[in-house]
Amino acid sequence: MPAVRTERDGPVTTVILDRPAVRNAVDRDTAAALADAFRAFDADDGARVAVLWGAGGTFCSGADLKAIAVGRGNRVADDGDGPMGPTRMAMSKPVIAAVSGHAVAGGLELALWCDLRVAERSAVFGVFCRRWGVPLIDGGTVRLPRLIGLSRALDLILTGRPVSADEALAIGLVHRVVDDGQCRQAAEALARELARFPQACLRADRASAYEQAGLPLDRALAAELARGRAVLAEAVEGARRFAGGAGRHGRFDDEGAAHAEALPSDRNGSKE
Repeated sequence: MPAVRTERDGPVTTVILDRPAVRNAVDRDTAAALADAFRAFDADDGARVAVLWGAGGTFCSGADLKAIAVGRGNRVADDGDGPMGPTRMAMSKPVIAAVSGHAVAGGLELALWCDLRVAERSAVFGVFCRRWGVPLIDGGTVRLPRLIGLSRALDLILTGRPVSADEALAIGLVHRVVDDGQCRQAAEALARELARFPQACLRADRASAYEQAGLPLDRALAAELARGRAVLAEAVEGARRFAGGAGRHGRFDDEGAAHAEALPSDRNGSKE
């Protein structure tokens, strides 16, 4: 069984981290396979949203410390992919983390890299690498403060303490909490919801939301306008549908859904 495999269900691609014997710890080869899987997703015009899920009840326990201990550590370089794989990639489409069990150390950083996070009630987050002297070098010290604020982020980064799913939801670290055993199903359902929307507009607004963080207000507003103008054709089409009666009584037509469901499906999985 490959350490990383993908399954396609219409517009939704699920990337599966499958090393349950080591709690889905990521070694050098696994990191490369994860990055390749997400590159393939981003390049696939028929794939609209991705889900990252860990098989066997654990999302990811971080880098494979046993591999590092014997000199087979993850790639650490200024260029190319991050040590955990895709964490330096700027995706053009949304990715949702489906978290069961532990998402700790580098596994937390993988979850932070995703746009949205769906967690099971028993899920645990944390900078558990603190106790071993392993630094956060896959975006943890950058994304965590941006997502939950510097004060809360420093608490987690400095103490390395465990964070429950309920606390993660309360501080904005996760977006949905579901019953145990349901995170993949819930994340894929959310992915299908996103896939139903007009995609050019969704991707433009997503890009603007990320881009504004590094810009002064005037430049951020100008960038938002430029991205919006680029997708106005989709807005005109939406206006026509509205004028034609779509959306009355809170009901919308299923044109986008029908297109999404017509896309090819591969539930057997394939290695990327």
